[in-house]
Amino acid sequence: MNNLQWLQKWYLSQCYEDWESDYGIKIGTLENPGWSIKIDIIYTGLENKSFEKVEIEKNDNDWIHCWVKDLVFLGYCGPENLDELIKIFRDWVENNSIFEGI
Repeated sequence: MNNLQWLQKWYLSQCYEDWESDYGIKIGTLENPGWSIKIDIIYTGLENKSFEKVEIEKNDNDWIHCWVKDLVFLGYCGPENLDELIKIFRDWVENNSIFEGI
């Protein structure tokens, strides 16, 4: 399963008791160019899991920054790094045994 398919399954697994009404996932674009992703982790089992900030800087178009703040996973990356950014979130979730996937 690729990372986007995995993220879709993870999102669906969180859709209970109106989580999706108040929280969710937002993917957008940046001016530099690049991508942004914001994933609410409240009520997901990740609230108390530590996440070590990631900063990868290869060049103007190949970079990733992500961290958790106020129960939101925040990620920003270069125009071709979205899959890699989702993989960082996936690895964190799977390493914390929160979601096994399908």
